[in-house]
Amino acid sequence: MKKVFLLSIALIIGVAVSAQDWANFGKYGKANKSVTKKPIAVFMGDSITEGWMEKDPDFFTSNNYLGRGISGQTTSQMLVRFRKDVLELSPKYVVILAGTNDIAKNGGDISVENTFGNIKSMCEIAKANKVKPIICSVLPAAEYPWRPEVKDAAEKVMQLNRLLYAYAKKNHIKYVDFHTLLRDEKNGLPKDMAGDGIHPNFNCYQIMEQVVVRYL
Repeated sequence: MKKVFLLSIALIIGVAVSAQDWANFGKYGKANKSVTKKPIAVFMGDSITEGWMEKDPDFFTSNNYLGRGISGQTTSQMLVRFRKDVLELSPKYVVILAGTNDIAKNGGDISVENTFGNIKSMCEIAKANKVKPIICSVLPAAEYPWRPEVKDAAEKVMQLNRLLYAYAKKNHIKYVDFHTLLRDEKNGLPKDMAGDGIHPNFNCYQIMEQVVVRYL
């Protein structure tokens, strides 16, 4: 009984400590310390970027790219960890693919304008530190399986992409338009590209790779 009690306390403490690391600095803390060569690019994002690393790790290692995607993250969390997971690695480029979890309300309600502001801030911080930002459009999303109450996902994704494109064009920042390339008739990801309509499969990532390397 005493062992069970102590184990329960340890688990509670562990959860509490984990909850304090809201931006999840711990995810790549060890990996960042082991980086000895300046990467060509750091890919900053959420589960789409994390899944990219998992499904095609050779794309990253063979090109001297680093992936810093964390599943479920919003742009607010990415902005907080941007210094540790991007700037301190001294890449030439940062590839930002973010915003879909904001629209899915993973961190609560946030306007499209404020999501745009977070991405804009990441770009400004990057440029101030001599890192070239590359903005990726948010991937098509007709609906979120884990958040069925979000009924206007496709329109909000396109609204955010319009803001990102205009900002990129005005400020001479490279913009990778995955959305136009991948969308179906419902402005979502087709099933042959993503089984759940959100997370790309290997074939989809390969198409994305062929496009993004042109900007690197």
